[in-house]
Amino acid sequence: MKLLRYGKPGAEKPGLLDSSRRVRDLSGAVADIAGPVLRRAGLNALRDLDVDSLPLVEGTPQQDLRLGACVGQIGKFICIGLNYADHAAEAGMPIPPEPVIFNKWTSAVCGPNDPIQIPRDSVKTDWEVELGVVIGEPGVYIDEAKAMDHVAGFCVINDVSEREFQLERAGTWDKGKGCDTFGPTGPWLVTPDEVADVDDLEMWLDVDGVRQQSGNTSTLIYKVPHLIAYCSRFMSLQPGDVISTGTPPGVGMGQKPPRFLQGGEVVTLGIAGLGEQRSSVRAASR
Repeated sequence: MKLLRYGKPGAEKPGLLDSSRRVRDLSGAVADIAGPVLRRAGLNALRDLDVDSLPLVEGTPQQDLRLGACVGQIGKFICIGLNYADHAAEAGMPIPPEPVIFNKWTSAVCGPNDPIQIPRDSVKTDWEVELGVVIGEPGVYIDEAKAMDHVAGFCVINDVSEREFQLERAGTWDKGKGCDTFGPTGPWLVTPDEVADVDDLEMWLDVDGVRQQSGNTSTLIYKVPHLIAYCSRFMSLQPGDVISTGTPPGVGMGQKPPRFLQGGEVVTLGIAGLGEQRSSVRAASR
């Protein structure tokens, strides 16, 4: 299944993408793509629905029908840093001996085509295409061999980052990662049965039509099951929590000279089988 949320910001409704890539309304079945709906029983109940009998939603998704983040009411937005060896190299940092964990504030979450707002006083707003993992079954101290049983699905994430805030100001990475609009998520939540091999997904990102990032999840240092098990040592994982698994090389910070986002540019990105995002960039307010 490809699950989604559509409508105006703050008033999104649950939906499903049918085989003709039309949106079907799930409001009669569930209140949101969130919480218990993402557990095994909730997803199985959605699979049992007669898709053709669900109401059609007017409009084409990501054109004249706005999509919100594909997961509602996200509890934790957990991010993994330096999880591609070649990205660590371009950042001038060693491969971490354990996964690097930081957070995005949930107020950063936005739809896959919503504008990216450069923060006030920002001079180094950057991009990062990433594979997102959405937790379905809750757990703590999860066995790595059983970790994939806890996954509700996968999605595209742009881990937008302000590098000066992140790396040149006192404190942790978090304040350069969690600005408003820094977490475009979606377009859809793709359930694991529709993902042939999560360890072999092509991913890419363009700025104004010029390819900046090109990678594959096969080169992740720490794979999805390990990340789920590792994170669950330090926190319980709940339905609707999101783990963003890291980015391949090609971020603006790593280029020579460095290249950062400017107002008026357009960022497009995608992961094979999981959909694409397209976001305009808005200049910082002064």
